Amino acid sequence: MSRKPNEHLIAVMCEAKVSNKGLAKRMRDASDQQGFSLGTTHVSVQRWRNGAGIQPQTATIMADVLSAKLGRRVTPGDLGFFDHTPPTASDPVGYPNTLPDVLSVLDGLAQERAETAVTHRWTVADAELTAAVLSWMIARPDGIRADRSTQQRVGMRDVRAIRDAAATFMQLDFTYGGGHGHRALRHYFRHEVLPLFSAGYSDRVGHALFSAAAEVSQLLAWTAYDVGNHRLAHRYLTATLRLTQVTDDRMFGARILGNLSHQANYLGNHTQATQLARAAIEGAKGRATPRAMANYWAMEARALSNTGDRPGAGHAMNQAERHFGQADTADDPAWLGYFDDGELLGEFCHCFRDLKMRREAVDHAQRAVDSTNPQYARTLGFCRMVLAQSQLLSGDLEDAVTPAGLAVDGGDTLQSNRFQRYVTDFQAQVSAYATHPVVVAFNEQVNEALARLDDEDG
Repeated sequence: MSRKPNEHLIAVMCEAKVSNKGLAKRMRDASDQQGFSLGTTHVSVQRWRNGAGIQPQTATIMADVLSAKLGRRVTPGDLGFFDHTPPTASDPVGYPNTLPDVLSVLDGLAQERAETAVTHRWTVADAELTAAVLSWMIARPDGIRADRSTQQRVGMRDVRAIRDAAATFMQLDFTYGGGHGHRALRHYFRHEVLPLFSAGYSDRVGHALFSAAAEVSQLLAWTAYDVGNHRLAHRYLTATLRLTQVTDDRMFGARILGNLSHQANYLGNHTQATQLARAAIEGAKGRATPRAMANYWAMEARALSNTGDRPGAGHAMNQAERHFGQADTADDPAWLGYFDDGELLGEFCHCFRDLKMRREAVDHAQRAVDSTNPQYARTLGFCRMVLAQSQLLSGDLEDAVTPAGLAVDGGDTLQSNRFQRYVTDFQAQVSAYATHPVVVAFNEQVNEALARLDDEDG
């Protein structure tokens, strides 16, 4: 569902005779003068013109530069921002009750554009989240309604096609970020995958079809999360969790709980993140491979590290390492193949960074960088930024900026709000050294990378 165009912003920009690129440049210049970096591009401006949300600090910068251009005071309210939607509005989870309900929800979500409703401070009520998790934990499987009398039949060839498509889009996500393939993937999901549920299929094909559809739905959630649309991502994840209930796929359902934990942790909801990770662990016991269990334990470690719980995080990391040591690729589904040594080390280096354990953080981050497959460009960028932040814990400025520069150089084509946040967080951390030559050079490098991405998007 598209939002209405922001007529207030459009009118003020027209009055000021400023283009999208012109406004973006003025905003970046203004933020630089105030000692921080703003990653605004002409694409960002167009999204705001189309009605997307905006962070308060960014809206203030925009109002200031337009005020200077017009020679009169302009406020964020004059630009159509913050008059209707509270920045921390909670959104109901809405765990679907029946199979038709979840298919209807997924069809509706697949019609939404991830870039039209970016919400940075979105939250969900604890009670609603707990209800959804509890529903999954205690639910009985719906079962497959096989061999219905319809003209269209679904076979394993159709399922293989879906899985191949999911693998392709997953690789695009790792390499170029969630913003690159989300639109094409949702079109594929709505027009090629969901209609198959109205066809006929055997019990064996039906189980495989639901599993493949859940993989695509999960990837839609992940790509929406990566571009910053947390409401849409969360609704996809909740609907996908319900989809796994149909065939009693506890391992994939636990993966969805792990993803929900990852998102909650990213948004600063660390208690929710811990509870979701523990629900994944408990819900998958005896039903998941050791590699999957390692992933769930790593999510608990990430959440506990953000609360400063060293003993708890240490225990969770030990459990993750123990399970990972028992992993056998032959036992794992294809969707879990990405979770290798580099991924586990990447999770651990985040933990040690958040626990302010500099030596361990640097060691694990460097090992993660060394062992991460270059085709996972976003993961490699994250690990390099964590290495930079870890070096900074002891004030090693030049040692910190070096991997950060490599991350920016290697990730300048990533359409990923998460990666951009890693970069801007690091810029904020080194802002006290804004006049130091290495920091000046790094900030210039970031601006050049944004300009290149700007040109490619245009």
